[in-house]
Amino acid sequence: MLSANFLTPQQIVKELDKYIIGQHEAKRNVAIALRNRWRRMNVTSDIQSEIVPNNILMIGATGVGKTEIARRLAKIADAPFVKVEASKFTEVGYVGRDVESMVRDLVEQSVNMVKARKKEEVQEKAAQAVEEIILDALIPPMRSKTAGFPVTTEESNGAPASDIELNERTRNLFREKIKNGEPEDRKIDTHLKQNSGPGVGMIGAGMMDDVSMMNLQEMLSGMMPKKAKKRKVTVGEARKFLLEEEAAKLVDMDEVKEEAIRKAEDAGIIFIDEIDKIASGSGKKGGSGPDVSREGVQRDLLPIVEGSTVNTKYGVIKTDHVLFVAAGAFHTAKPSDLIPELQGRFPIRVELTNLTKEDFVRILKEPKNALTKQYQALFDAEGVTVSFQEAAIDEIAKAAFEFNLEMENIGARRLQTVMSRLLNEFLYDVPDKIFANSQIEITREMVIEKLKGLVANKDLSEYIL
Repeated sequence: MLSANFLTPQQIVKELDKYIIGQHEAKRNVAIALRNRWRRMNVTSDIQSEIVPNNILMIGATGVGKTEIARRLAKIADAPFVKVEASKFTEVGYVGRDVESMVRDLVEQSVNMVKARKKEEVQEKAAQAVEEIILDALIPPMRSKTAGFPVTTEESNGAPASDIELNERTRNLFREKIKNGEPEDRKIDTHLKQNSGPGVGMIGAGMMDDVSMMNLQEMLSGMMPKKAKKRKVTVGEARKFLLEEEAAKLVDMDEVKEEAIRKAEDAGIIFIDEIDKIASGSGKKGGSGPDVSREGVQRDLLPIVEGSTVNTKYGVIKTDHVLFVAAGAFHTAKPSDLIPELQGRFPIRVELTNLTKEDFVRILKEPKNALTKQYQALFDAEGVTVSFQEAAIDEIAKAAFEFNLEMENIGARRLQTVMSRLLNEFLYDVPDKIFANSQIEITREMVIEKLKGLVANKDLSEYIL
């Protein structure tokens, strides 16, 4: 169930604005689609199950923000998210069931998310159990010779009460030390579980489908007992390994699987990139060749997008309410080249605009993960301060924009090429020649000088080709 304080469409757009420049129409549509999921979950009448998501088709050149919008959307919604490239389904060796693999990947992602949250919930209890295991390794409790249990003063079989009390006082003292993280570097002997052997291979498994294969391998590996290997490790290392083991023991996997299936069904997002690659460019029907193969992929995708049941190793999932976001550049094909049934499953169409030089300037400065901020963080790690003059940023944006015009337009990704060319020499010299506490200021003149080589390389490559 999505939380009651779920973001409104305008709040979702504001969150997307922190990372993606422009493309307001696309952000607006995905924000409405996301909020509609919360609205559907809060419908009380029987019509709730009839409300289907409005899948979105984003049309735009590479590097304009299509994938980033979908990825950020999933993070905002705390939803399982899977990205697939439709072109992979046209490769040699493609079989129809491969299309279902994206749904199985979605469930796997959902299971991992739910499991991680459940482990967080039991972290405190697991930490207490780990402290006791480490304490037993450091100061073993006094035990009865007959029963093997910790003894009390009454059943000490003649052992001096003072020894038992001293042992308990010492254990309490070390318990506090462990809580405070004092003996982290001290070595202890502990038993860490490990798999009994490598994965089980199956001869002749090619006749089995993916789910049967996964279930059989899981069953066989479950029959193999996990061995506990005795190792001498530091308290800090033991704490890390044991915490994972103890937390896993406290998590009910049946509960995790049920919740993960529900989460994938009600909140899952599947992003199908390069959907234009499976559109028939000619628009002709019938015949043979690559167009028939592409149409076959579309027909295999159709039931998944329409809503069907898919078997996974965690159970059966219905895709009726999974949100599908498709994207493509559509340079050689048109959205109308997709088969009509598939077109109908993506009723919301958004055209993303090409990025301008002004957009590049904003991309370099405004997002929380802007490239200038990323490089400043890398230099900060070495104790070096890097600053960019406004004129330098303007020149970087201008260069990236012009390279996109003259060569293939790869959108904002061109900025990474330019920034790498500009700063790689500095990155190479730190810390051997450029020492900590140094300051580097990137000027317009420096940008022009550094990018001269990039222009020369471009001209040379065009000449050779």
